[in-house]
Amino acid sequence: MSGLIVAMDGPSGSGKSSASRGVARALGLRYLDTGAMYRAVTWWMLQMEIDLDDPAAIAARSGEPALELNTDPDFPGVTLDGVRVDGPIRYPEVTRAVSAVSAVPEVRSRLVALQRELIEVALKEGGIVVEGRDIGTVVAPQAPVKVYLTASEEARAMRRSAELAGSTVAAQRVELARRDTLDSTRKTDPLAMAADAVELDTTALNLDEVIAEVLRLVKERA
Repeated sequence: MSGLIVAMDGPSGSGKSSASRGVARALGLRYLDTGAMYRAVTWWMLQMEIDLDDPAAIAARSGEPALELNTDPDFPGVTLDGVRVDGPIRYPEVTRAVSAVSAVPEVRSRLVALQRELIEVALKEGGIVVEGRDIGTVVAPQAPVKVYLTASEEARAMRRSAELAGSTVAAQRVELARRDTLDSTRKTDPLAMAADAVELDTTALNLDEVIAEVLRLVKERA
């Protein structure tokens, strides 16, 4: 595949990350997890003890953290101010705060610009699979393949609880509902399915089946 962008959007627990990496591997493309970028900025804000209830305070510091992304699907990672932060950005306190930080327009504009730069670089190397919540609508609306992954509330909660040690399905059900509301109702670049995206319900599908379906769509549309 040459010069291809595959946009993979959807809420937490829909299976975006594993499927996106699998598709990128299968096609020999780069892989970008845009959610990790918002998590990295959120972690930085927490370390700097920024008041996350104050959008103006977040905006004022949003240009400071230096982000670097590894887009190899076998070794994806985030470096923040020269330090790998793949583990810390998955901490529960980051998960609880990331929706508030990602809703700040100044944060989004900076990261969207960086995401587009990474996409342009990847296109020169063949292409990229990009996952997030606004890829098909904002970051790369020109992508020829747009997939919006969904799953039942129960399936999403079960997946998330399996990923997070010590968490329960009930707790994740509450957390996912909270994040869905915040992400879909924010004023800037809300979670939404692009008009020309294909909706893929992953509730009853295993990972290999999800990847196979996306590959079928790539063959059909690209």
